[in-house]
Amino acid sequence: MWGIIVSIIIGALAGFIASRIMGKGMGLLLSIIVGIVGGALGSWLFGLIGATPNPSFWGRLLVGTVGAVVLLFILSLFRRK
Repeated sequence: MWGIIVSIIIGALAGFIASRIMGKGMGLLLSIIVGIVGGALGSWLFGLIGATPNPSFWGRLLVGTVGAVVLLFILSLFRRK
């Protein structure tokens, strides 16, 4: 149970940080979704390059933020201007 709550909190923080880095304004729910999906994407990307980040809060936040930034960048490529 606590793992799910911690993942949601880290996802929200990662999504919020990524939205600030990319200059996008998002609400709390979208930040959580982007952060959680970004965490999965970040874990996959880090695995591709053979990196194993620290499984601490800060390590998970770093992976989630990197993944969320990549996700927002990819989504911005498909958005109409």
